[in-house]
Amino acid sequence: MRSMFKVIVAMVLGLGLLPVAARAQTDIALSGYGAFNQKTSGNQTTQSPSDQGGFLVELRHISNPLVGYEAAYGYNGANQGYTSVPQACPAFGCATSTAAIPANQHEVTVDWVVSLKVLMFRPFALAGGGVLVTVPQGGTLTTTTCGPGLTPCLISTTSATTRTETKGEFTYGAGVDWTVLPHLGLRFQYRGLVSRAPGLVTAFSSTNQFTRTSEPVLGAFLRF
Repeated sequence: MRSMFKVIVAMVLGLGLLPVAARAQTDIALSGYGAFNQKTSGNQTTQSPSDQGGFLVELRHISNPLVGYEAAYGYNGANQGYTSVPQACPAFGCATSTAAIPANQHEVTVDWVVSLKVLMFRPFALAGGGVLVTVPQGGTLTTTTCGPGLTPCLISTTSATTRTETKGEFTYGAGVDWTVLPHLGLRFQYRGLVSRAPGLVTAFSSTNQFTRTSEPVLGAFLRF
Protein backbone atom coordinates (compact mmCIF):
# COMPACT_ATOMS: atom_id res chain seq x y z
CA MET A 1 0.00 0.00 0.00
CA ARG A 2 2.82 2.39 0.80
CA SER A 3 4.41 1.74 -2.58
CA MET A 4 1.10 2.37 -4.32
CA PHE A 5 0.65 5.59 -2.34
CA LYS A 6 4.12 6.79 -3.40
CA VAL A 7 3.33 6.04 -7.05
CA ILE A 8 0.05 7.97 -6.85
CA VAL A 9 1.76 10.96 -5.20
CA ALA A 10 4.48 10.94 -7.86
CA MET A 11 1.88 10.85 -10.65
CA VAL A 12 -0.09 13.73 -9.11
CA LEU A 13 3.05 15.81 -8.72
CA GLY A 14 4.10 15.01 -12.27
CA LEU A 15 0.74 16.01 -13.67
CA GLY A 16 0.85 19.19 -11.63
CA LEU A 17 4.20 20.11 -13.12
CA LEU A 18 3.09 19.62 -16.71
CA PRO A 19 1.35 23.02 -17.01
CA VAL A 20 4.41 24.67 -15.46
CA ALA A 21 6.69 23.05 -18.03
CA ALA A 22 4.33 24.04 -20.81
CA ARG A 23 4.56 27.67 -19.75
CA ALA A 24 8.37 27.68 -19.57
CA GLN A 25 10.11 29.75 -22.21
CA THR A 26 13.50 31.22 -23.04
CA ASP A 27 14.00 34.25 -25.25
CA ILE A 28 16.55 36.81 -26.29
CA ALA A 29 15.54 40.42 -26.97
CA LEU A 30 17.18 43.41 -28.63
CA SER A 31 15.72 46.83 -27.86
CA GLY A 32 16.36 50.52 -28.18
CA TYR A 33 15.69 52.95 -25.34
CA GLY A 34 16.00 56.51 -24.17
CA ALA A 35 17.88 57.27 -20.94
CA PHE A 36 16.37 60.23 -19.06
CA ASN A 37 18.40 61.29 -16.04
CA GLN A 38 17.94 63.37 -12.91
CA LYS A 39 20.11 66.36 -11.98
CA THR A 40 21.81 66.18 -8.57
CA SER A 41 23.43 68.72 -6.25
CA GLY A 42 25.73 68.29 -3.27
CA ASN A 43 29.19 69.09 -1.92
CA GLN A 44 29.14 72.48 -3.72
CA THR A 45 28.67 70.73 -7.07
CA THR A 46 25.72 70.52 -9.46
CA GLN A 47 25.76 67.60 -11.90
CA SER A 48 23.61 67.71 -15.04
CA PRO A 49 23.58 64.46 -17.07
CA SER A 50 22.27 64.62 -20.61
CA ASP A 51 19.35 62.53 -21.93
CA GLN A 52 20.60 60.12 -24.60
CA GLY A 53 19.70 56.91 -26.40
CA GLY A 54 21.08 53.39 -26.25
CA PHE A 55 20.41 49.70 -26.82
CA LEU A 56 19.57 46.79 -24.52
CA VAL A 57 20.16 43.03 -24.89
CA GLU A 58 18.21 40.68 -22.60
CA LEU A 59 18.43 36.91 -22.14
CA ARG A 60 15.32 35.82 -20.24
CA HIS A 61 13.98 32.50 -18.97
CA ILE A 62 10.46 32.10 -17.61
CA SER A 63 9.90 28.88 -15.63
CA ASN A 64 6.39 29.74 -14.39
CA PRO A 65 4.42 32.90 -13.56
CA LEU A 66 6.31 33.48 -10.29
CA VAL A 67 9.76 32.23 -11.31
CA GLY A 68 11.62 33.99 -14.08
CA TYR A 69 14.98 35.66 -14.42
CA GLU A 70 17.05 37.56 -16.94
CA ALA A 71 20.55 38.85 -17.57
CA ALA A 72 20.69 42.19 -19.36
CA TYR A 73 23.35 44.42 -20.89
CA GLY A 74 22.68 48.02 -21.86
CA TYR A 75 24.81 50.70 -23.50
CA ASN A 76 24.05 54.39 -23.89
CA GLY A 77 25.68 57.79 -24.11
CA ALA A 78 26.07 59.37 -20.67
CA ASN A 79 27.48 62.87 -21.16
CA GLN A 80 27.87 64.78 -17.89
CA GLY A 81 27.96 68.47 -17.04
CA TYR A 82 29.46 69.74 -13.75
CA THR A 83 29.21 73.21 -12.22
CA SER A 84 30.83 74.43 -9.02
CA VAL A 85 28.55 76.23 -6.58
CA PRO A 86 30.59 78.58 -4.31
CA GLN A 87 29.13 79.02 -0.85
CA ALA A 88 29.93 82.78 -0.94
CA CYS A 89 31.53 85.28 -3.32
CA PRO A 90 33.86 87.72 -1.50
CA ALA A 91 34.13 91.39 -2.45
CA PHE A 92 37.44 90.89 -4.27
CA GLY A 93 35.87 88.36 -6.63
CA CYS A 94 35.48 84.63 -7.03
CA ALA A 95 35.85 81.83 -9.53
CA THR A 96 33.35 79.29 -10.79
CA SER A 97 34.16 76.18 -12.79
CA THR A 98 32.23 74.10 -15.28
CA ALA A 99 33.11 70.84 -16.99
CA ALA A 100 31.62 69.18 -20.07
CA ILE A 101 32.43 65.45 -20.14
CA PRO A 102 31.38 63.19 -23.01
CA ALA A 103 30.94 59.66 -21.66
CA ASN A 104 29.50 56.22 -22.34
CA GLN A 105 27.71 54.00 -19.85
CA HIS A 106 27.56 50.21 -19.60
CA GLU A 107 24.69 48.64 -17.66
CA VAL A 108 24.90 45.01 -16.48
CA THR A 109 21.99 43.64 -14.44
CA VAL A 110 20.44 40.40 -13.22
CA ASP A 111 16.68 40.63 -12.60
CA TRP A 112 13.85 38.52 -11.17
CA VAL A 113 10.82 38.42 -13.46
CA VAL A 114 7.17 37.61 -12.68
CA SER A 115 4.70 37.34 -15.55
CA LEU A 116 1.33 36.03 -16.66
CA LYS A 117 0.42 34.80 -20.13
CA VAL A 118 -2.93 36.08 -21.44
CA LEU A 119 -3.69 34.99 -25.02
CA MET A 120 -0.95 36.59 -27.18
CA PHE A 121 0.27 38.86 -24.41
CA ARG A 122 2.53 38.36 -21.41
CA PRO A 123 2.57 41.29 -18.96
CA PHE A 124 5.55 41.20 -16.60
CA ALA A 125 7.29 43.03 -13.78
CA LEU A 126 10.95 42.83 -12.81
CA ALA A 127 13.36 43.84 -10.06
CA GLY A 128 17.05 43.24 -9.59
CA GLY A 129 20.43 44.88 -9.48
CA GLY A 130 23.85 45.14 -11.02
CA VAL A 131 26.49 47.70 -11.90
CA LEU A 132 26.75 50.86 -14.00
CA VAL A 133 30.18 51.57 -15.49
CA THR A 134 30.55 55.16 -16.75
CA VAL A 135 33.56 55.73 -19.01
CA PRO A 136 34.56 59.35 -19.81
CA GLN A 137 35.82 60.22 -23.27
CA GLY A 138 37.92 63.30 -22.53
CA GLY A 139 36.27 66.64 -21.81
CA THR A 140 37.05 70.25 -20.93
CA LEU A 141 37.26 72.26 -17.71
CA THR A 142 36.39 75.97 -17.88
CA THR A 143 37.14 78.41 -15.04
CA THR A 144 35.57 81.87 -14.96
CA THR A 145 37.05 84.46 -12.56
CA CYS A 146 35.12 87.67 -11.91
CA GLY A 147 35.76 90.59 -9.59
CA PRO A 148 36.73 94.29 -9.33
CA GLY A 149 38.97 95.30 -12.22
CA LEU A 150 38.19 92.13 -14.18
CA THR A 151 35.98 93.41 -16.98
CA PRO A 152 35.27 91.22 -18.76
CA CYS A 153 35.75 88.22 -16.49
CA LEU A 154 38.79 86.03 -17.07
CA ILE A 155 37.96 82.72 -18.72
CA SER A 156 40.37 79.80 -19.10
CA THR A 157 39.70 76.39 -20.62
CA THR A 158 41.85 73.28 -20.17
CA SER A 159 41.51 69.54 -20.68
CA ALA A 160 39.71 67.86 -17.79
CA THR A 161 41.32 65.07 -15.79
CA THR A 162 38.76 62.27 -15.62
CA ARG A 163 38.27 58.79 -14.19
CA THR A 164 36.01 55.79 -14.87
CA GLU A 165 33.34 55.21 -12.22
CA THR A 166 31.62 51.93 -11.32
CA LYS A 167 28.45 52.16 -9.21
CA GLY A 168 26.08 49.53 -7.88
CA GLU A 169 22.47 50.03 -8.95
CA PHE A 170 18.92 48.80 -8.30
CA THR A 171 16.66 48.02 -11.28
CA TYR A 172 12.88 47.86 -11.42
CA GLY A 173 10.40 47.82 -14.28
CA ALA A 174 7.31 46.48 -15.98
CA GLY A 175 6.08 45.83 -19.48
CA VAL A 176 4.35 43.45 -21.84
CA ASP A 177 5.45 40.95 -24.49
CA TRP A 178 3.23 40.69 -27.57
CA THR A 179 3.66 37.47 -29.55
CA VAL A 180 3.22 38.37 -33.23
CA LEU A 181 4.47 35.06 -34.69
CA PRO A 182 5.00 31.70 -32.90
CA HIS A 183 8.62 32.50 -31.99
CA LEU A 184 8.80 36.24 -32.58
CA GLY A 185 7.24 39.20 -30.82
CA LEU A 186 7.51 42.78 -29.62
CA ARG A 187 8.49 43.92 -26.13
CA PHE A 188 7.27 47.18 -24.61
CA GLN A 189 8.66 48.05 -21.20
CA TYR A 190 9.76 50.70 -18.74
CA ARG A 191 12.95 50.27 -16.71
CA GLY A 192 14.10 52.44 -13.83
CA LEU A 193 17.65 52.49 -12.46
CA VAL A 194 18.66 53.97 -9.10
CA SER A 195 22.33 54.56 -8.27
CA ARG A 196 24.67 57.22 -6.97
CA ALA A 197 25.74 59.88 -9.48
CA PRO A 198 29.17 59.19 -11.01
CA GLY A 199 32.00 61.59 -10.16
CA LEU A 200 34.00 61.61 -13.39
CA VAL A 201 36.10 64.78 -12.94
CA THR A 202 38.89 65.02 -10.37
CA ALA A 203 38.46 68.82 -10.15
CA PHE A 204 34.94 68.41 -8.70
CA SER A 205 33.71 66.72 -5.56
CA SER A 206 31.11 64.04 -6.23
CA THR A 207 27.57 65.11 -5.40
CA ASN A 208 27.27 61.70 -3.66
CA GLN A 209 23.52 61.79 -4.29
CA PHE A 210 21.22 59.06 -5.51
CA THR A 211 19.88 59.63 -9.00
CA ARG A 212 17.25 57.85 -11.09
CA THR A 213 17.44 57.00 -14.78
CA SER A 214 14.13 56.37 -16.59
CA GLU A 215 14.31 54.10 -19.63
CA PRO A 216 11.31 53.64 -21.93
CA VAL A 217 12.19 50.58 -24.03
CA LEU A 218 10.91 49.19 -27.34
CA GLY A 219 12.28 46.06 -28.96
CA ALA A 220 11.75 42.60 -30.40
CA PHE A 221 12.31 39.16 -28.90
CA LEU A 222 13.06 35.72 -30.34
CA ARG A 223 11.67 32.79 -28.35
CA PHE A 224 13.43 29.43 -28.40
